[in-house]
Amino acid sequence: MKAWYHSWIAALRIARRDAWRARGRSVLVLAMLALPIIGVSAADLTLRSAELTTAQNLDRRIGSADAELSAGLGAPLYQSPDAESYSPVGGYKNYVPPKNDDRSEALKAALPAGVESVKNTLGHAKVRTTHGLLSTQMREVDAASPLVKGMFTLTGGRLPQQNGEIVATDAFLAESGYSVGSTVTPRGTQTSYMIVGSYELPNSLGSTELLAPPGSLLAPLDRALTEAGLSSVRAVDTYLVKVGGEGFTWNMVKEINAKGALVLSRAVILKPPADSAVPLYQQEERNTFTGRTGRATAMAIAATVVGLAMLEICLLAGPAFAVGARRSRRQLGLVGANGGDRRHIRSIVLSGGLVLGAIAAVIGTGLGVVLTLALRPYLEERLGARFAGFNVVPLELVGIALLAVLTGLLAAIVPAITASRQTVLASLTGRRGVRRSNRILPLLGLLALAGGAAIALYGTVSGMGFIVVAGGSAIAELGLVAMTPMLVGLFGRVGRWLPLSPRLALRDAVRNRGRTAPAVAAVLAAVAGTVAVATYQHSKDVQAAHEYTAKLPSGSGTIIMNEAGGYRDVPAVRDALSQRYPVAVRADVDRLVVGNPSCERYGESAKGCGTAELIVPKEQRCPLDEAENGPASFGLEEQKKLRKDWRCARGEYFTSDQTVVADQKLLTTLAVTDPGTVAALTSGKAVSFDKRNVKNDKVTIRLITDKEKADTARSTHKELPGENKVFPVHQAPDSANAYGIQLILPPTAVKAAGITTAPLGSYFTLDGSLTSTQKQKLDGDLDRMGTDAAVSVEAGYQAPSDITLMALTLFAGLITIGAAGIATGLAQADSEADLKTLAAVGAPPRVRRTLSGFQCGVVALMGVILGCASGILPAAGLRLVERRDLTRLYESVVANGHEPAGGAAPWVPIVLPWQTFAELLVVVPIGAALLAALVTRSSGALARRATG
Repeated sequence: MKAWYHSWIAALRIARRDAWRARGRSVLVLAMLALPIIGVSAADLTLRSAELTTAQNLDRRIGSADAELSAGLGAPLYQSPDAESYSPVGGYKNYVPPKNDDRSEALKAALPAGVESVKNTLGHAKVRTTHGLLSTQMREVDAASPLVKGMFTLTGGRLPQQNGEIVATDAFLAESGYSVGSTVTPRGTQTSYMIVGSYELPNSLGSTELLAPPGSLLAPLDRALTEAGLSSVRAVDTYLVKVGGEGFTWNMVKEINAKGALVLSRAVILKPPADSAVPLYQQEERNTFTGRTGRATAMAIAATVVGLAMLEICLLAGPAFAVGARRSRRQLGLVGANGGDRRHIRSIVLSGGLVLGAIAAVIGTGLGVVLTLALRPYLEERLGARFAGFNVVPLELVGIALLAVLTGLLAAIVPAITASRQTVLASLTGRRGVRRSNRILPLLGLLALAGGAAIALYGTVSGMGFIVVAGGSAIAELGLVAMTPMLVGLFGRVGRWLPLSPRLALRDAVRNRGRTAPAVAAVLAAVAGTVAVATYQHSKDVQAAHEYTAKLPSGSGTIIMNEAGGYRDVPAVRDALSQRYPVAVRADVDRLVVGNPSCERYGESAKGCGTAELIVPKEQRCPLDEAENGPASFGLEEQKKLRKDWRCARGEYFTSDQTVVADQKLLTTLAVTDPGTVAALTSGKAVSFDKRNVKNDKVTIRLITDKEKADTARSTHKELPGENKVFPVHQAPDSANAYGIQLILPPTAVKAAGITTAPLGSYFTLDGSLTSTQKQKLDGDLDRMGTDAAVSVEAGYQAPSDITLMALTLFAGLITIGAAGIATGLAQADSEADLKTLAAVGAPPRVRRTLSGFQCGVVALMGVILGCASGILPAAGLRLVERRDLTRLYESVVANGHEPAGGAAPWVPIVLPWQTFAELLVVVPIGAALLAALVTRSSGALARRATG
């Protein structure tokens, strides 16, 4: 026992001394071990810091209050414990909205007696800025009340103390050009407010908001806007309440629900009641399938990424100690020559793994903390929310650190066994001998690759899919790692077509597979993690973009006059649009006018004005809509069949202006390029985008002058009264998308039919991007005109920020680049003798640098290629699990006779991120090659002949 103890003490001392003497090699080994630890610990700290507990999330939503009361339906209701869903008692079928729906007063009456409460009012309005007008959220609340503590953070100045003082969010100050001390004037009023401080909303850093004392901003502004004939602030009241004791219990929530109000209770959220105690779940079936799917997917991502990270650490450490053992083989040979046996040699190599692993654990976790703190502001801005704090889970960091130590030991096992088997003579002379490549290992690797892929694919249909997918992916990657020596040999066959330097580098890599294969595997593992995260995220983004309903083609927009404000300023509005926005094409659209001349100026809301409606032929109307009781008039199977009928197709777009008068420029802004459609509208023929409206190549517009009779006819499913105008029409192909417009009438056809028109607004396409300053300037012009127009620009699908995938992608990318550089640096250190030989035979410095660069580039390129192929499997497996779950949910909804959202079956694609692949295949190898060439010395001392 004592001998064993002293032998290990000696081994540790030798390992420590060897590490100190060979500092260059030790730094590389430490970097290989510490790099993954930095990434894993930084990702752990980032996710833990960004993750809000339930209590912290409640603090940001309702401050220190026990509950938040908000207006419900104006009638008794049932709600879920989290207040996310609710319905009237008896269901919506029996729900009758109250005639006098003053929900603000009803909410105030629902407050429990004797409780401490604070009114929190939110509204929206436009504010004059240094550029023009900015749409801003406005809040009225007693900012000094302890109940709002945690809802916002003061970042400068002070809180408002009296009427006329406000505080603004940092985002508002940045957008508006104001600062603390400036005065702000909302549109529609001459009253100015002094900005006395700045603040931020921790959960929404990008929100533009103004906060004022109760009663000093929203109510006066609403009165001024009403007098000016502008849109109101649409204020919504909520109450923060404090009851003390056990808090706002579930029984108290149900009592408030009986009064028609909704309650978000801290006590209920922290300790929710059983489903049997929730009346809403008894009235309506609870659907938790989507929640389970989301949690399973999150666990699948975490399990897969963690598994790849652990595998990566082992692969990164393996080549490090293999190189270290070979560089120390003479010293190990001296140990054997002085009486040491194989056990002592193994303990020395293992001690090196223990020493360097422990140092790497300390350095890696320390740098992980530093990296997290350095990147925190960037991640918070990208996420748009503040972290909960700097949260450290000591056990997790200790586990990550111990993983480095364990990895160091495990990675040193194979080099230790290999070094102990070498003869003393071979160790002292430095001869590596001739070894045949292992033929069994590639075969086992191929079996593992096929078996792992089969297991992962089986996980897509099994009940524990995410666990099986993660395990199968890890097995498949291990199989690919085992096949790496064989694959390196296959890569060597392309050397015959390469120039001298890359051919020499590739031949060196193939001849030294024992050194090359582990380095390639290390890069493979790092790239696989990046590719897995990128493939999954890119596929999710493509799916979300597919499900996103754009209002217009990307880069197009509309400016439509608000009927309440009148249409008198449409020409001036169009001119302001062309001056302030980078407009490429502007299509002016008009509307049909029915009634007296004042209808041209004020629209259908004016007295004596009628409406023009597009008539669908009776035989082409959807039976589900025409039946007296709607869909309930048909059985379940009939409903399913009718929903597939072309007459019952549901449009994805809604616009109040389904019929417009315009020329062919409108087709340009709508990106309709069908030649027949363009030619028809140019020649003066109407164009239809809904075949249900067309019969015998004609379409009917009914001019309705008596709207009361029309409303009565609609309620009784009778024909609408009025005069018909029939137009010859061209039906656009189904692929043409008019974004809610059903019929375009050319001005000549409308004039020939004797129908009056009036300007409505414009559709336009932009030449370039649009800035916030340009938006504010246009709004400012509209404000000076005293008009109200709705301006919208389609920016396309905007991918949301996800802190989990953002952190994993960032740190996986850092590990990928670092692993490629360090792994190839080890390969260069191991081939230092070859570089010195080149110097001995007179090779110029450029050859040394070029060869060294290509050596690193070849290793990195092989690892990236294999890593890209390996990383696809786990991402594809996770997406297939999601496809299975969403398909089951869709089939369940359809089987119950309901119409799923969107109508179509779920589309869950697997899309490869080709841009990421291109960046990895180009940036990583070239970067590694250039870095290696730069750090390689132009000349070196001649290699000294080793003596026996």
